[in-house]
Amino acid sequence: MRRILVFQHVPHEILGTLDPLLREAGYRIRYLNFSRQAEARPAVERYHGLVVLGGPMNCDEIGRYPHLGVETDAIRTAIDRGLPVLGICLGAQLIARALGAHVTRNPQREIGWHDVTTTADGARDPLLGHFAGTEKIFQWHGDTFGIPPGAVHLASSRSCPNQAFRYGENVYGLQFHLEVDAPLIHRWVHTPVMARELECLGAQGHPDHILAETQAHIGRSLALGRAVFTEYLHLFHSRRRRVPLSSRHPLLPGQE
Repeated sequence: MRRILVFQHVPHEILGTLDPLLREAGYRIRYLNFSRQAEARPAVERYHGLVVLGGPMNCDEIGRYPHLGVETDAIRTAIDRGLPVLGICLGAQLIARALGAHVTRNPQREIGWHDVTTTADGARDPLLGHFAGTEKIFQWHGDTFGIPPGAVHLASSRSCPNQAFRYGENVYGLQFHLEVDAPLIHRWVHTPVMARELECLGAQGHPDHILAETQAHIGRSLALGRAVFTEYLHLFHSRRRRVPLSSRHPLLPGQE
């Protein structure tokens, strides 16, 4: 049975709708929750893919969360070995950092439903090509990543230009949350640590407002998430393992 490793940072940020898709595809899922196993040293080479989930911490908070440095190294190892790697929110930021890009505070928090628009490259991408130009996508982040050297910029929003990137053929970073369903969003807006983030957003951040918008947009989001993640699983099945690289530096074009 094929096995996939999932880096988790907090109990309430989970695979969501991606979980049943992985199981339907025959994957055995192993969660590594760093909030419970902060000293873990994952052996990514034992797996057939890596998913890195979101969390409230910043990539630079290694002093407070030393596992962030461990994760960055593990992500780089997974990429060097040719494993499919998918990062969501903080996960995308950690992939960007592993590939040599900067992660900084975004000028504006994006929480709730926001327009995300594909770039010209995104419209041709196997995953993001499922977007119909501009889509309402659920967001919950305060930081943003730079597009790593050699990566392809796939999507943007008005207040956060870097919403998605692809590195090589099977490494994707998504700032937004296509994995959420309505129950998960309801859980987030009522989780105390996340609810406190909403207080600074005024009426737009009120749980009732977010949940009302969720009713309007979740149907399309679920369909889009299934299409995007199913396409990504095709890459899992069709991937060819690369020879591990000795360099710890980002790959240059032509080295994939």
